[in-house]
Amino acid sequence: MKRWIGILFLLFVTQITLGQESKAALEAKKEYFLAEIARFKELKQSASKKETSLLAQVQALNAQLRVTKNLIQLTNKQANILQRKIQANTNQIASLEKELTDLKADYAEMIKKSHKSKSQYNRILFLLSSENFLQAYKRIQYMKQYANFRKKQGFSIQEKSKKLKVLNEDLKVQEAEKDKLIAENRKVKAGLEKEQEKQRLLIKKIQTNKNFYAKQIREQQRKTRDIERRIEKLIREAIAKSNKKAGKGKSYKKFHLTPEAKKLAVGFKSNRGKLPWPVVKGRVIKKFGKQPHPILRGITIQNSGVDIETEKNQIARAIFEGEVSTVQTIKGAGKLVQIRHGNYITTYYNLENIQVKEGDKVTTKQKIGNVHTNANTGQTVMKFLIFENSKFVNPQKWVYRM
Repeated sequence: MKRWIGILFLLFVTQITLGQESKAALEAKKEYFLAEIARFKELKQSASKKETSLLAQVQALNAQLRVTKNLIQLTNKQANILQRKIQANTNQIASLEKELTDLKADYAEMIKKSHKSKSQYNRILFLLSSENFLQAYKRIQYMKQYANFRKKQGFSIQEKSKKLKVLNEDLKVQEAEKDKLIAENRKVKAGLEKEQEKQRLLIKKIQTNKNFYAKQIREQQRKTRDIERRIEKLIREAIAKSNKKAGKGKSYKKFHLTPEAKKLAVGFKSNRGKLPWPVVKGRVIKKFGKQPHPILRGITIQNSGVDIETEKNQIARAIFEGEVSTVQTIKGAGKLVQIRHGNYITTYYNLENIQVKEGDKVTTKQKIGNVHTNANTGQTVMKFLIFENSKFVNPQKWVYRM
């Protein structure tokens, strides 16, 4: 029985500890979301003053709305955690109150019997009336145990009364904290509705001048395709250089693999669908392949990799061990790093603060640089591509839960 009580107590303490850690983590996230919302508001005002493209303004507003929704979800989570704690405390208070009532009733009955016993019997006579020494000894022990039991009962009543007082005070604090969170959430939701209305008006403006913005999108797609052609050229050059070095001619379509490179390629391929993300935190905002434009209906865009939005100052990291084949600055794409894994090449661009150089051997999750943040939109976006020889492949099928 004692063993089970010990296990239950340990679980209870563990739950409290986890709850405290969870609260601290949630508060940290909340502070981050609030800071991001403030940053996006500032960027949005700056973009408006600079007469930035409405598409860029909508993108900045979309980012702000996403963070605001995350903040609302987080505040709801905090309120739900508090509600569960309040309910647990309420149940515990009810249980303690019942225990205290029963203890007090038992104690009162015990005192009553004790006084009654004193009036009917004299303790000395009670001992002297013993038939033998052993019986007298047992009666002395009984009286001691009875006195100790009374003392313990009184102490237990005091302890439970103190615990009940603490729980009631905690309950008041938790209820006040919950009311504060609910009020904060109402305020954030009201702000969200206003921002959503601004978003609707901006999108309406864009739709009324759809041809103009469609032209902008086509121009952006052309620039993206130019960047991709330059990247494809770098891949072909890397293949030709590798094949020439291996004495296999200047073929640029397919790598001729050494035993070491073949082993690396097999390792990369065997991890298909299990490879780590190229950033610690992030989400895909533009998928691989053809897809509808997120703002303009009826417009299709093409993507040869994935666009990953992350936090400011986030690191870019290698998704698998390999050798750095290219480090370059490409106009319109920022700094670029390519890592070869046998006949596979991973490409990371829109980077800064590059930490590697050509020829370096890198390990899985090794830092290669930082993701660049756009000063106008406030977005921190990395473009990530995977090649099998000179062919684009879908990164979402290779990276775990991308």
